[in-house]
Amino acid sequence: MRKLTGLFLLALAGQVAHAAGPLPAANHPLLGVWRLELPQIGCYETYHFRADGTSLVTSADEVSESEFHVMDKPSAAGFYKLEDHIVKDNGKKDCAGEITKPGAKAVNYLRFHPSNSLFLMCADESMKTCIGPFERVESPSI
Repeated sequence: MRKLTGLFLLALAGQVAHAAGPLPAANHPLLGVWRLELPQIGCYETYHFRADGTSLVTSADEVSESEFHVMDKPSAAGFYKLEDHIVKDNGKKDCAGEITKPGAKAVNYLRFHPSNSLFLMCADESMKTCIGPFERVESPSI
């Protein structure tokens, strides 16, 4: 499903160059392990966002790694801008039966629940085109 959601979001958000930037703050709400349930296809994805600006994603048999940059604070509209660049993939199929290609880039916008235990990933700073909720599985160890 990484490919399905990734391509869906790439199509909506457009491709962008990965912008190198500062690492996320140690207390950033994105850091940790998140799970996206896909009950309609009986699968799930797990996203591990690390403090070093890298992430590890599993989706069915697929495992991919990316570099990301996320804004330290939400915009006036309440969204965190996330830039993501896939750097490695094991070449196996995800929940949708697809394979993610290294080099894919995307910009998305995250909206966190006040509890910081859920977020939605959106194509822009509106709630019109979003996927989720992503549910927190594990907070980062500090």
